[in-house]
Amino acid sequence: MIGGILDFYFFSGPTDAEVIAQYGSVIGYPMWQPAWGFGFHLCRWGYHNLSDDKENVAQMRAAGVPLEVQWNDIDLYHAYRDFTTDPVSFPGDELRAFIQELAANHQHYIPIVDAGIAVTVNSTDVYDPFTRGVEEDVWIKNPDGSLYLGQVWPGYTVFADWFSENILSVWTEGLKNWTDMGVEFSGIWLDMNEPSSFCSYSCGSGANYSALAPLSMAGTVITAYPECYNYTIWGPSGNITINGTSTYSCAADSTAETGIESRSVGVGGAQSVDPGSPPYAIHNGFGVLSAHSVATNATHYGGYTELDVHNMFGLLEEKTTNLAIQSILPGKRPFLISRSTFPSAGKWTGHWLGDNYSKWQYMYLSIQGVLQFQIYQIPMVGADTCGFIGNTDEELCNRWMQLSAFTPFYRNHNHYGAIPQEPYRWTSVANASRIAIAARYALLPYWYTLFANASMAGVPPVRALFYEFPDEPELFTVDRQWLIGSDILVTPVLTPGATTVDGIFPGRGSVIWRDWYTHAVVNATTGGSTTLDAPISHINVHVRDNSALLLHQEPGYTIYETREGPYALLVSLNAAGTAFGTAYVDDGISFPPGPSRSLTFQAAEGVLKIESDGGYEMQQKLETITVLGVQKPTQVTLETGTVEEWTYEETIEELVVSNACVDLNGQVTLTWK
Repeated sequence: MIGGILDFYFFSGPTDAEVIAQYGSVIGYPMWQPAWGFGFHLCRWGYHNLSDDKENVAQMRAAGVPLEVQWNDIDLYHAYRDFTTDPVSFPGDELRAFIQELAANHQHYIPIVDAGIAVTVNSTDVYDPFTRGVEEDVWIKNPDGSLYLGQVWPGYTVFADWFSENILSVWTEGLKNWTDMGVEFSGIWLDMNEPSSFCSYSCGSGANYSALAPLSMAGTVITAYPECYNYTIWGPSGNITINGTSTYSCAADSTAETGIESRSVGVGGAQSVDPGSPPYAIHNGFGVLSAHSVATNATHYGGYTELDVHNMFGLLEEKTTNLAIQSILPGKRPFLISRSTFPSAGKWTGHWLGDNYSKWQYMYLSIQGVLQFQIYQIPMVGADTCGFIGNTDEELCNRWMQLSAFTPFYRNHNHYGAIPQEPYRWTSVANASRIAIAARYALLPYWYTLFANASMAGVPPVRALFYEFPDEPELFTVDRQWLIGSDILVTPVLTPGATTVDGIFPGRGSVIWRDWYTHAVVNATTGGSTTLDAPISHINVHVRDNSALLLHQEPGYTIYETREGPYALLVSLNAAGTAFGTAYVDDGISFPPGPSRSLTFQAAEGVLKIESDGGYEMQQKLETITVLGVQKPTQVTLETGTVEEWTYEETIEELVVSNACVDLNGQVTLTWK
């Protein structure tokens, strides 16, 4: 910021979540997410051809690990050019048939779109996205009016001027032509959109375009591994054990954490500062602001310079792409994931946390990233699960697949040349994934309700513990646990070789926390850490008291199959015998959202009341009602009469009503005494 008039907004809260919501009312609430976007996504840079895609889809199903969305990185492209497919590796007709087969199985497909658009290298080169952009004058320029030419994967590239009056039509045309060629996408992945360039300034100006070949990653071998895995001793497999021997290679007192070093502060107004850099520049990690990106003197439609609007590049690309998808897939909610963001980006896109490392430290740091983006009103966020840069190993991938199942955006993504890390590659990882995804899909009505509240009122779906317990200072620095909404507490393992994990249970003894899997009450230390068992393939998840959660009773292989099954209700009573919860339900795809139904669950004094309101007709019945914290009843009744099929487990004070067949479109009362 060099100068100008500054407007200040003060958000009074008083709660942390309300401050975030009030910020959202200024910049705009997050976009509505399609239900399928909460499924598991699989990607890597290095799916070389369509056969790789098909093989992974088949192997995932054979392993019983749910796969919702198959992605492709830049391997998809012909000569790394946007809006193309390689005619040999990804022939259009075969790709179309593959995507349509996915759709028939209620699965989805997402391709990458990079920010750099290739230029034609000679008079015989045909590349319509570039030439149409030239005709419509939509590319960023140099100060002299010539095209600004950076360098990305395809060679010399131009960059879209999102301020251009014609950019929406050109961008929509490129995406629409792509679908006509066979890339029948369900959503779009926007990458490299800071924007990134591999050279400084307009390096292609006056150059011989054909002399710069597309970059190649052929022959790349990755030898980096997570902390506590010694590649030189154990080889490239990344397995937890080899011939029955543990591959854990850290000393007993090792913290196994990679230090993150901060940059030193520069010299501000010293004489040595490059005069080509603007005054008051940030301390850019790459040096001058124009390094690895579009130069500060590049010009846009309307007379703007890149220095004026650089941070808006990703935001405006996201808005343009979202609007384009709305016209290409009318009536359906767009799904976008983008790397670059700016205030109000959440109106148009979700976000992944960028090119992370396959390190335990980065799995831990991903928690902070997810929490931060809730503040920014970009709640659909997650990390590259199992890590992107470097090789992962079995143990790290096992733990990370569990952790990410309890974050909003859930994608496993891998680097070119690294060892494969699809969850079916290791038996223990496949098992951990099945368990975690089953919990995630069961919780989908809860996730969906939280995101509806975010889209309507800006309330963050994922929360730091102190948001809900602001009077407990011991929670202020907790960044190894988080809450989903107000009712689900997640405590992952974040260090190698661990079989237990320490976590704090908020409430200082006034809150009853119950295990998600067993429903047993946790004997928690008041105001301090509690040590929990955490064997491999297990992640600790706990349910808060005074809650009522609508769940999917039978998690399926896809989100569609899961939503087609019956519902369950989990009620966790507090010490006073009360509980409360809500649920928002609609068709999960219509845009703008169509009819919906709001459900309210309220329990007190041995009575559970379910109230229902709205125009959306719920076809699936509520089959199972579980109430925790109940003294042994002698009689259980629904409005329709005495319930015959109920059980009671005294050790966990659990009442289970089976085959309830409750119509959730009306009012219902359950009584126990």
